[in-house]
Amino acid sequence: MPKTILIGAPIDTGQKRPGCLMGPAAYRVAGIAREIAAESHGVEDWGDLALPDLREVACPNPVVHDLAETVGWAEILMDRVDDALSEGGFPIIMGGDHSLALGSAAGAAAYAKRQNRPLFLLWLDAHSDFHTPLTTTSGNLHGTPLAYIAGRDGFDAFPPFPAPVPAHRICMFGIRSVDPAEKAAMQERDIFVNDMRVIDERGLVAPLREFLDLVRRESGMLHVSLDVDFLDPSIAPAVGTTVPGGATFREAHLVMELLHESGLVTSLDLVELNPFLDDRGMTARLMVDLVGSLMGKKVFDRPTRAK
Repeated sequence: MPKTILIGAPIDTGQKRPGCLMGPAAYRVAGIAREIAAESHGVEDWGDLALPDLREVACPNPVVHDLAETVGWAEILMDRVDDALSEGGFPIIMGGDHSLALGSAAGAAAYAKRQNRPLFLLWLDAHSDFHTPLTTTSGNLHGTPLAYIAGRDGFDAFPPFPAPVPAHRICMFGIRSVDPAEKAAMQERDIFVNDMRVIDERGLVAPLREFLDLVRRESGMLHVSLDVDFLDPSIAPAVGTTVPGGATFREAHLVMELLHESGLVTSLDLVELNPFLDDRGMTARLMVDLVGSLMGKKVFDRPTRAK
């Protein structure tokens, strides 16, 4: 795996519950750089991004809030992730709420387009995030990035997405909370939707390997977006959008180990960590441990307490 580049994205504007802006600091305190280095990977920390000067933007939906700020974050993240990939790095974007994927995925798409390679997206999340600024009823733009990535209308305030990702290159994994309007839009497209029922019936390995086989066949780049609420709230409470029935500790590590073995992942989001809601840092430590699995750490490498 190439040199890992950590990019802090202290973004709170995509939703209304404060705290996600502390996420990058929590990952650093939990030892993310040390975890990566322990697997013999180079790592650089590019620090936290700062919000650029805002331009005037508008949306006809009156409930949308912090639009200019969210657009600003998306633009700077797009450039920074593109820079990291262009330098041969493996960017890990430490959030911050999930609106950061509006920029991180766009940066990955811009780079992939120049390389003439298809971009694939693995969405590890309880939610589909398939609203647009025009359809959201909450006004929270952290619920819109996948729609932007897929090329849905309604994102006129944002830069045009470099190369919208076709439905067959998108895999939603662990989904268990979808609004009716999102469901209707998703059913119009051939997206891989592996909700928790699919996982309960088929297990994790078969559907994930099917998607990874497709990425490999098409020589694709794979952007992974990992939301804390992909995990069950009993093991990861530090998120403002908890949904029961999420991935267990063992399931989450299995996903990451399979991704490592595939060798296909080229960029990673870590989103929606709200340290203010955490229990003595347990969620931050788990997310860092999952990064370790993505980097090659195995179950038998994990120390256990003496009996």
